[in-house]
Amino acid sequence: MSDDNTSMWKNLGLDLKAHDVLLGVLGQAYQDIYLSQENRPRGMEYFDFVMSEIHGLRIKELLDEKEKKRKIIGSYCVFVPEEIALAANATLVGLCSGADFAVEQVEKYLPRNTCSLIKSSFGFKLAKVCPYLECADMIVGENTCDGKKKAYETMGTLVDNLYVMDLPQMKSDNGRKLLRSEYDRFKSAVEELTGVEISVDSLKEAIRTVNEKRAAIHRLSQLRIADPVPISGLDALLANQVFFYDNPARFTQSVNKICDELEERISKKKGVFPEKTPRILFSGCPMAVPNWKLPWIVETSGAVIVGEESCVGERGTRNLTDDSGKTVDALMDAVADRYFKIDCAIFTPNQDRRDHILEMTRAYKADGVIHYGLQFCQPYNMESIPVEKLLEEEGIPCLRIETDYGMEDVGQIKTRVEAFIEQIQD
Repeated sequence: MSDDNTSMWKNLGLDLKAHDVLLGVLGQAYQDIYLSQENRPRGMEYFDFVMSEIHGLRIKELLDEKEKKRKIIGSYCVFVPEEIALAANATLVGLCSGADFAVEQVEKYLPRNTCSLIKSSFGFKLAKVCPYLECADMIVGENTCDGKKKAYETMGTLVDNLYVMDLPQMKSDNGRKLLRSEYDRFKSAVEELTGVEISVDSLKEAIRTVNEKRAAIHRLSQLRIADPVPISGLDALLANQVFFYDNPARFTQSVNKICDELEERISKKKGVFPEKTPRILFSGCPMAVPNWKLPWIVETSGAVIVGEESCVGERGTRNLTDDSGKTVDALMDAVADRYFKIDCAIFTPNQDRRDHILEMTRAYKADGVIHYGLQFCQPYNMESIPVEKLLEEEGIPCLRIETDYGMEDVGQIKTRVEAFIEQIQD
């Protein structure tokens, strides 16, 4: 730890001892899970560097932006439009919610039987260990599930810059109108925050920037169709996670660079796993940094993950925004149309998501699907049974796993995963 970082973290109000514990655990987990992999693409060195400096150089960059009067907006959800933030001269970053922290403190504010993702967001705030949260000029919450909706009422007592976005629960004309009106409200709030009025040119440029970032991830995803697979599911997941933290232009360049390398690997039939390795599609809840438990179990049990039907994956990035509008109003319509296609489990009915899982399973030539649900995440756990039934009707094996961020159930999950892999190999 450099003295500069220590001073920076102290000025942000972090609890230095607790933060040291977090970085120690994160560093060891990364070493054990990521750096122990063999035959990784050279381009992953960039993402290794990003992770090594995720609370260091990246935070310094954000603070430098703030010095130049640029605002930082923290978000917990893919429904928060990065295009609007960028168009108003703000930077959007993902906030920490992928590990248990300060659980005893959290359970003074939230019920014990609350999903790990929500509890994690509180733990990072209460323990004062997330520099992204502490440097944000606006924190955006959203009422996706009932747990989040009620939790933000409490979080509003812990922070003074919380903005809550209302989201539709049905894919209907009224639902789309609600989303558009909320994006108009968010646009006004961001313009007030930054003092910058969004123009046609600035919104077009922001759409272009975000589209290029998504297109790079799309390119990476398509390369995973190859057999042998040129990149591990863990490394591809990491790229999807860094998507929410990194500078957009630099991220796009880095992903395209690794894609060039993967194309070369594919031409030489060079993979990270042998040809005919069982192929798994992940579906379900998002996996934020450092939630790597289940992918690590799968890829050390004889299978490879070839796709993620997740907010940290294709659900969050697969659609681009139309930039052909000639007015701000037309471009805002395009933004709303793009985000309204997200098939989050909050929606009812949600046949689109089931269709998308089936589509991805076939496109990525998956031998089976693992549906991942966080304990007490009602939307995704409720949808897991219809998903399983649909896949079984199509002759596609499916394993439902419900877990949390703890490591106590690793042995049990590994036994189930190994049995599932044996099943799809038969």
